[in-house]
Amino acid sequence: MVRGALQIAGLLVGGIGMIGTFAVTGMPQWRVSAFIENNIIVFETIWEGLWMHCIRQANIRMQCKVYDSVLALSPDLQASRGLMCAGSVLSFLAFTVAIIGMKCTRCVQSSWQAKGYIILTAGFLFILSGAVELIPVCWVANTIISDFYNPAVNVAQKRELGEALYLGWVAAFCLIAAGAMFCCFCLCYEKTRSYGYSAPTHYSADSQLLHRKAESSYSKSQYV
Repeated sequence: MVRGALQIAGLLVGGIGMIGTFAVTGMPQWRVSAFIENNIIVFETIWEGLWMHCIRQANIRMQCKVYDSVLALSPDLQASRGLMCAGSVLSFLAFTVAIIGMKCTRCVQSSWQAKGYIILTAGFLFILSGAVELIPVCWVANTIISDFYNPAVNVAQKRELGEALYLGWVAAFCLIAAGAMFCCFCLCYEKTRSYGYSAPTHYSADSQLLHRKAESSYSKSQYV
């Protein structure tokens, strides 16, 4: 019962992390314009994402434009495109494998041991997807903070951390937590299975010894 609840909890947390990863990949709020010093144009907000940049004016109208060239992006955003796409694919693959390996799933005719290996694979995939997602999110955040405190950077070009970065940290944490849950489930299952196999072995050995003693005593009684 506890193991089944742990599986369901891991699947739910992993699903939340997967949806969050998809949302972070498509959101334009990776870099947000900073209103500091002489930059007092507060009625216009600039968003910069992996695929487009948007300009929002006084909460009335928002215009977005896809980047004309990938080479025009900064190196951190260029790398983040590929890493976030890889993280999205890994998280979806981990979620699919976890569903196949669930205890309540009967879509494949496999033993419980095979399902344990499938769940362990899903756990590793969840952890890998969370680690892959953490790399671009932390990289972009570090670049924004470095440029913000760099006096050589123009004030109009300084940015702040966007909502997508915070959501990316939460999604990565959910993916890693889901992977840890599935790995813990496999460890608990292996321990329970080893204990379950050890007890019958000792019992069968003792029963065979008693059976042999009974046969020897019976044969002696016949000769007497």
